[in-house]
Amino acid sequence: MAHDLIIRNGTVVDGTGAAERRADVAVDGDRITAIGDLSGEVALSELDATGLVVSPGFIDLHTHLDAQVGWDPLMTSSSWHGVTTVLIGNCGVTFAPVAPENRQYLAEMMESVEDVPRDAILDGLPWDWSTYPEYLDAVERMRPALNIVGLVGHCAVRYHVMGERSMTDEPATADELNRMRAIAEESVAGGAVGFSTSRILLHVVPDGRYVPGTLAPIDEYLAVADGMNAAGGGLFQAVNDFATKPEHEVTLLREMARSCGDVLFSGGAGNTSNAGVEMFGALLDDVNRNVGRMTVASQSRPSGSLCGLAQISPVKGKRWKDLMALPTLADRVAALTDPATRSLLVAEGKEKGMWYDPRHIYPLGTGPSPDYSESAGVSIAQHAERLGVHPVEFVIDRLIASDGHELFNTWFFNRNVDGLAQLLTFDHVYPGLADTGAHAGQICDADMSTHYLTYWHRTRRIASLPQAVHKLTGMPAAVLGLVDRGTLGVGNFADINVFDLDALASEHPTYVNDFPGGAGRLQIRSRGYAATIVNGTVVTEQGSNTGARPGRVIRDFARG
Repeated sequence: MAHDLIIRNGTVVDGTGAAERRADVAVDGDRITAIGDLSGEVALSELDATGLVVSPGFIDLHTHLDAQVGWDPLMTSSSWHGVTTVLIGNCGVTFAPVAPENRQYLAEMMESVEDVPRDAILDGLPWDWSTYPEYLDAVERMRPALNIVGLVGHCAVRYHVMGERSMTDEPATADELNRMRAIAEESVAGGAVGFSTSRILLHVVPDGRYVPGTLAPIDEYLAVADGMNAAGGGLFQAVNDFATKPEHEVTLLREMARSCGDVLFSGGAGNTSNAGVEMFGALLDDVNRNVGRMTVASQSRPSGSLCGLAQISPVKGKRWKDLMALPTLADRVAALTDPATRSLLVAEGKEKGMWYDPRHIYPLGTGPSPDYSESAGVSIAQHAERLGVHPVEFVIDRLIASDGHELFNTWFFNRNVDGLAQLLTFDHVYPGLADTGAHAGQICDADMSTHYLTYWHRTRRIASLPQAVHKLTGMPAAVLGLVDRGTLGVGNFADINVFDLDALASEHPTYVNDFPGGAGRLQIRSRGYAATIVNGTVVTEQGSNTGARPGRVIRDFARG
């Protein structure tokens, strides 16, 4: 009897950390049914993987595709970068639980925190739920291309229970704590993998107040942990305020690791010293040895925001705003080439300065792939000083030379690249903070998996290929408690990548207007992926979507 699919002659890297080996992989239905020498067996379809790597599909531990899946079930750009499973509901911002009268407010909160347009959210989703399990039911009906794992968000839970008081430091009453505990239990029992929160002071609602949960006391989190434990246990995901109260945040993480046993911190090396990275590594080791499990989803490069002629202007001023209001990119470039307009734009730039310190803004270049300047990068300020011009003049010249397409990477995070390299080698740190679906017009890091393989493995060699694949697959699968996923094994779900490691690369981010209502976002394509398979079905071939949507909302987890 013929198999549905045989992937032949590939270099199998199975996601366990074991050494690569030459083998064939057979798929029947949604499962892997054989791995080895299958030269004597036949299949209805075959994929020649000679010279290619065959790995499990990648798992992204930090996305905000909660809304985008409604109008983009192909889940781009994640699906172009080997990702087969995404975690949504991060940072406390979710669309459930919700009462009908609060739908608009949750949409506005998502827009304020994650830069997803409110109108796109309201128009692009059916809003036919009230509880988080009902939201997961709705996502299932959207037939996503990729597998989805969901966290229920603190912002929605606290606002649902406490209303306007949720955005203050007023503690919840005993009755309100019981209601939050019950919602956490209901959500996890109904398919949420856990509970997420945001405590960083950058996350605010439209009127500038901190999002619900930012100021919540530890007792509230312990009540949530009790609710999750009553449903069998869940993961606690957090972005923490280490900037103003690091000791308190460390205590919170330790208490939650002790109470629910499983903590996922989303962050990176930040801009701290190497000594700070070492201290964080020591904390991770201590918690994992003595308290409970704590893992980190980290970015894999300096990041923050992309400026240029797409959406974020290099200068915040009236004349530059007028330039960005021109209808097309060609119109904006034409304005830059006009001597009178250029003179006014340069004058405004000299008066106001660039929108961010030019010492921390780096050109992405115009080569085949973006240059993220991790090693020996030259900032806009350094380029301008070398040429004897103002940074704004340098940027204008580069924009004209690239017909307006070049983008400039603003380093908010991970300026300490050496520290980032060290962080990424820690046992409990995984590359998976793409933020896909969020900050849609500002940044596009959906290619984190591709970047990790091409830069940190192929160029820097901080991890072998089996180690790198393990950090993208088997390890994050264990964090989520995925069953029969994350590794290539007989009987496991057929979430598989086939790629050319030597050809693997990210394209430059490009701006498209494909949100409901015509709003725009950045997207980033790839090179080198021959195929990505989800639940036994090919969802991309040579970096393009096939249109297949075999993804599932995963609701059953193996909790420790």
